[in-house]
Amino acid sequence: MSAKYIFVTGGVVSSLGKGLAAASIGCLLESRGLKVNLMKFDPYLNVDPGTMSPFQHGEVFVTDDGAETDLDLGHYERFTHAKLSRDNNWTTGRIYEQIIAKERRGDYLGKTVQVIPHVTNEIKSAMKKVAQDVDVAIVEIGGTVGDIESLPFMEAIRQMRQELGRENTLFMHVTLVPFIAAAQELKTKPTQHSVKELLSIGIQPDILLCRTDRFLAKDIKSKIALFCNVEEGAVVTAKDVASIYEVPVVFAHEGVDTLVLRYLHLEAKDRDLKRWEELVQKVYTPTAEVTIGIVGKYVEYEDSYKSLKEALVHGALAHNLKLQVNWIEAEGLETEGRAYEEQLQDYDGILVPGGFGKRGIEGMLNAIRYAREKKIPYFGICLGMQTACIEFARNVCGLAEANSSEFDPATPHRVIYKLRELRGVEELGGTMRLGAWTCKIEPETLAYKIYGQNEISERHRHRYEFNREYEETLTAAGLRISGSTPDGTYVEMIELPDHPHFIGCQFHPEFKSKPLEPHPLFKAFVGAAYQSGLKRRAEKAAAEVDMFHRPEKVRA
Repeated sequence: MSAKYIFVTGGVVSSLGKGLAAASIGCLLESRGLKVNLMKFDPYLNVDPGTMSPFQHGEVFVTDDGAETDLDLGHYERFTHAKLSRDNNWTTGRIYEQIIAKERRGDYLGKTVQVIPHVTNEIKSAMKKVAQDVDVAIVEIGGTVGDIESLPFMEAIRQMRQELGRENTLFMHVTLVPFIAAAQELKTKPTQHSVKELLSIGIQPDILLCRTDRFLAKDIKSKIALFCNVEEGAVVTAKDVASIYEVPVVFAHEGVDTLVLRYLHLEAKDRDLKRWEELVQKVYTPTAEVTIGIVGKYVEYEDSYKSLKEALVHGALAHNLKLQVNWIEAEGLETEGRAYEEQLQDYDGILVPGGFGKRGIEGMLNAIRYAREKKIPYFGICLGMQTACIEFARNVCGLAEANSSEFDPATPHRVIYKLRELRGVEELGGTMRLGAWTCKIEPETLAYKIYGQNEISERHRHRYEFNREYEETLTAAGLRISGSTPDGTYVEMIELPDHPHFIGCQFHPEFKSKPLEPHPLFKAFVGAAYQSGLKRRAEKAAAEVDMFHRPEKVRA
């Protein structure tokens, strides 16, 4: 049987949660025994988000095959079992790049290359590629209906309805029903205008996901259904929730999956969301709290670390803990003397994530030194591993000018330097070490204890590496290299054996963490941070009691 298609579009404003909606629909269909795949079309002209500013685009999610993609693919992988690749994320730039390459080769036999049919055919071809061997392909169109950039994609999905018929295609539109406080009313006009915009390009939505802060009353749903030409049961409350992991449960309550099955003439087993409902229950009933300080470069825009934040949430849920994350701007820790310690003293654990460029590095080094000396659990990811090596070289090994050649090309101690195969390569796009690579873990290490196996596969996104010329110096002083590539070329993991929990990895484990399958590195780090916090607070309480019971002259 050929795959069915669900096309997810958005209207009124951006950031309504189309990606989460698509992921949640995928989750629901999987709970009914169906196999799904998901893809995202981004209307911008960049070939991929790899060279875009994190402040503008947010996180770059990396797949096993090394594709740099939109952060919504992270939602897709966390909510479903779909195995994603570069075929699951296309930009306008990449579509046009393919078309121009074909034109230069003469594939079009001298014909005039046009948006219709050439661009739309390329888009449809990309959709059909991810619809192999699945029951349902869920296709998200980025941007907002009415954007000039997204018109070719809208036209392509309109053509898909013409070619495949209503029983094989479904249009799902995410829109806004705002509550106007001054009038004390929900307003449906934005949704009406959004649907009108869709109709003007030949698309009649089948299901409306109405983003709102409260459940829609029957009369509101009836009004929307009447003016938007959909059945009342297809007007769905996409209610704001405290946890994104509650969205599939809310959609199930609204019967979205039942609607999908009916419209697409699909047969499936009864819904089984038991594990997901138990997860949501854990989200709202934690037994204690753990506080993690993330010292980064892009902390004013949390979407830059989307997968990281979710992986920490997964690690906390594994211990039935509430996660309290504080985002610490690395530059703010570049203080005189040890004044930065005051900003770090209340955290149960400290994490330094990935990043590029020199800004904030000295602040990261101060945070790492504090975690190392005060025995606070530390987790360094990518840049966080590299800076941990630099800090150790400077403050333990006495190499005061140790640095990365990324930050100081003239440093006499290049503890971190450019990947050997990238020397002489100046282009930024797609030139890093990307995707899944194998790591061999040393026995009797913290890394081995966490993973429980001697070989793993993790996803990478980096341009610099540990310089093994300094391996003997650093390991002699107490640093342990606990993971390397099987051929011994690259250092993948480091740790400090004389520390309660100090570990760094060159890869990005956050990309493989799921709410029902927390990544072992995050689970271990959060657990260690919680235990450290308990110990620190107990010692503080004991010290206060001791002070209270001392003779007056001693207290004075």
